[in-house]
Amino acid sequence: MRISTTIFLTDETITPVRLARELETRGFAGLYLPEHTHIPVGRETAYPGGGDLPREYGRTLDPFVALGQASAVTEHLTLGTGITLITQHDPIDLAKQVATLDHLSGGRFTLGLGFGWNKEEAADHGVDWRTRRDLGKDRVALMRALWSPEPTAYDGEFGSVRASEAHPKPSGGAPRILIGGAAGPRLFADIAAYADGWMPIGGRGLTESIPVLRRAWEDAGRDPKSLQVVPYAVLPSTGKLDHYAELGVEEVVLQLPPSPEPEVLTVLDDYATYL
Repeated sequence: MRISTTIFLTDETITPVRLARELETRGFAGLYLPEHTHIPVGRETAYPGGGDLPREYGRTLDPFVALGQASAVTEHLTLGTGITLITQHDPIDLAKQVATLDHLSGGRFTLGLGFGWNKEEAADHGVDWRTRRDLGKDRVALMRALWSPEPTAYDGEFGSVRASEAHPKPSGGAPRILIGGAAGPRLFADIAAYADGWMPIGGRGLTESIPVLRRAWEDAGRDPKSLQVVPYAVLPSTGKLDHYAELGVEEVVLQLPPSPEPEVLTVLDDYATYL
């Protein structure tokens, strides 16, 4: 099983360069970064984790800039977003960012995407909360058109693009795309329709959820062997990781604290025992 990591990198934590170097030196598989553009102080949406919203949410570094730094100082470490808030991006700009990072990293990029939980943040980006999932699907389709080998037009419900020259192209025609979110029929239908797999936060309930997702995947005509499930933001234990392996999980993403370098490196040393 590949052991990757995630962290809320901020202006107060270890830097992307130092973290990426330490991860690769220790033999970790990858680094995934979350995204929040801003947190309105008048927020009415409850924090899904309960209680007050942690400080790091309002200080998060831009994941593409940070991963670009990580790419420049590593050779093998895979890089990903966990997650990109797809509806908050212009899809033409995002397609270029993704393709550029994938190209410069030598094909090491995974696009983890999701639909968010903070209604106020999304509203400032002009997102209609009721249609955000359809909007996300439409934006991925538009990006795939830009990533196509030949100029390809796209005319969707929410956006369109003319047949265009758009280079570089991601390796393999598109990056690996994983969708985050809680288990449910709508999410699993979306994953089966246009993604490569699921990024469940915390990794609870997978014994029951993975078979349901596999049925949706196969009903959509997808190759049963191609489905990828990557538990995300996991606090590890030997029993937990062994259980994931029994379920066919090939990669797990462990949660690092949003802390300065000394504390993060101490946790990395602890996590290295699972490699």
